[in-house]
Amino acid sequence: MSIIQITVQELAERLAGEHQDLQLIDVRERHEVEIAAIADFTILPLSEYEEWAADFKEKFDPHAETLVLCHHGMRSAQMCQWLIERGFTNVKNIDGGIDAYAYIVDPTMAKY
Repeated sequence: MSIIQITVQELAERLAGEHQDLQLIDVRERHEVEIAAIADFTILPLSEYEEWAADFKEKFDPHAETLVLCHHGMRSAQMCQWLIERGFTNVKNIDGGIDAYAYIVDPTMAKY
């Protein structure tokens, strides 16, 4: 199954509007999030999988639109695949990750 991608421009448009219905997940490491982050994302580092995986489905709605972010889009794609395998039906990978967001949407954001 192919993973749906959204651009950082689409992400910015979604964040600018009403987005209470969105589930926003950032799978980067905590030290990366300290450098650059986007508000309202839940931080779930892949390296901390053991800590958050068990009660994941209790915290997240498998049918709500879920947008996943990482640095360039590779780790978030892995997370999208994991979500789809667990019955999540509306998962989208943020193409280019926070790196693309910093270059295209918010040039004031730190880059690493």
